[in-house]
Amino acid sequence: MLILEKISENLQIGNANIVLELIEKSIEEGLPTEDILNDGLIKGMSVVGKKFKDGEIFIPEVLIAARAMTKGIERLEPLLTESGVEPKGKLLIGTVQDDLHDIGKNLVSIMFRGAGFQVVDLGVNITVDRFVEEAKKHLPDVIGLSALLTTTMVNMERIVKALRDNGNKSIIIVGGAPVTEEYAKSINADLYARNAVEGVNKTLRLMAS
Repeated sequence: MLILEKISENLQIGNANIVLELIEKSIEEGLPTEDILNDGLIKGMSVVGKKFKDGEIFIPEVLIAARAMTKGIERLEPLLTESGVEPKGKLLIGTVQDDLHDIGKNLVSIMFRGAGFQVVDLGVNITVDRFVEEAKKHLPDVIGLSALLTTTMVNMERIVKALRDNGNKSIIIVGGAPVTEEYAKSINADLYARNAVEGVNKTLRLMAS
């Protein structure tokens, strides 16, 4: 529908106020909440993700679009709960111990949220024990580990081992500047992603397999 296309288009350029106005109008017109989410917000964020992957836009534009998406989701959340719409999955994510970098992690959180996931973002400098504790608490479908330094990415191996030793069966995805496909395999992570968009796509494919 035209109004859902307008939500998508305005989200892509970060017009948060217009996105909210269009969502209100969609609700008043009786459009299903799930359609507003999928064909408006998620569709728009998918376009943003593709443009970012292709180098057509950059981090500032992604963050502006993400703010619009977040406001839209906040408006829809009570209605989604009432109508029983379930998220596509739950992501638990954090930057590993001794690493304070968060831009990459934040982009991953944005893209997963934009794909319809519930996201639990633990922040930065997250210890092995904290990851294990939070995984038991939240029971995520996916656990994301981020590191930007070669000196901190070694903590990924410790986290993966601790999670598996504690019986965790979540999909574990790793990423960050020094991380490689080979390293991910060597520490028994399920997935490696070069960027946030690839992370979402690989995760969805694995969940569907």
